[in-house]
Amino acid sequence: QVQLVESGGGSVQAGGSLRLSCAASGNIDCMDWFRQAPGKEREGVAAIAYGRTYYADSVKGRFTISKDNAKNTLYLQMNSLKPEDTAMYYCAAGPAARMCGGSWSSPNLSRGYWGQGTQVTVSS
Repeated sequence: QVQLVESGGGSVQAGGSLRLSCAASGNIDCMDWFRQAPGKEREGVAAIAYGRTYYADSVKGRFTISKDNAKNTLYLQMNSLKPEDTAMYYCAAGPAARMCGGSWSSPNLSRGYWGQGTQVTVSS
C-alpha cells in the first residue's frame, strides 16, 4: 500500500505562484495531479511518467509537474494563478494515474492511490 501526502497549498492573489508537493511512501512510475472545485467533478491537471509529461489545456504553459525520484516526491509548480484555479488539489499514483491506465474524465477513486488533498485558493 502506497501512501501519498500533499502539502504546499494556501491562499494567493491572482498572478501569484505556489508549489505543491506530494510525498510518496515508495517510488512509483506514474503520478498525476488532480483538482476538484466546489460543485465540480474531479479533473486531471498534470501527469508525469517514464520521462514524459502531460497537461490539461487549462494549465498548459502555467503549471509544471516534476518528480524527484531520490526523494519519492512529486511537485506541481503553479504560476500565473487565476481565480478559476481555486480547488482542492490531489496527488494520484499508480493505476489512478493517466499514463498507467487511469482516467482524467472519470477518475476512479477506488483505483490506485490517492492523497487527502491540499487546498489552493486564488483571489482576484
